[in-house]
Amino acid sequence: MFDHVNPVPAAERPDLLAAPVLAALAFVPDALVFEIDPAHSDTEALCAAYDLPLPVMANAVLVTGRREGVQRQACCLTLAHRRVDVNNVVKRRLDVRKASFAPMDQAVEASGMEYGGITPVGLPADWPVWVDAAVADTAIVCIGAGVRRAKLLLPGRSLLNLPGAERIEGLARDL
Repeated sequence: MFDHVNPVPAAERPDLLAAPVLAALAFVPDALVFEIDPAHSDTEALCAAYDLPLPVMANAVLVTGRREGVQRQACCLTLAHRRVDVNNVVKRRLDVRKASFAPMDQAVEASGMEYGGITPVGLPADWPVWVDAAVADTAIVCIGAGVRRAKLLLPGRSLLNLPGAERIEGLARDL
């Protein structure tokens, strides 16, 4: 299914990984990486340009909220054809009154990755990583590599090996 994008073991192409992603490869040793045109980094463009199936595309979103002056954040990972339930599930899990997507500058600074390439692989260890059950149950998912010019391929269940990772039933719903 992915042979036409020429994936290779991620450890063999450190030039295609953001530094935090490279440092975290021990948690996902089965990850493969492939190079893309950065102009096609967004999901729909990636699928069209590289003939990739939408059901295996997974998107990471960084969410944030405040409670009693304390900033709380998490990374939510869901399949591209699903939407993270920020207003209910995420808000309750963060235990905040209002949860929202992290602003671009904050997401880039906190992750050490490029916007549009942010991935749960390599996030700071104190960030919870909530993996939608649909992602964990997908044989192979395509996620960011920390840079816009590459993508990672790995078994969805491998993401549960990341620090702070947890499988969450109902984190997202179909669009």
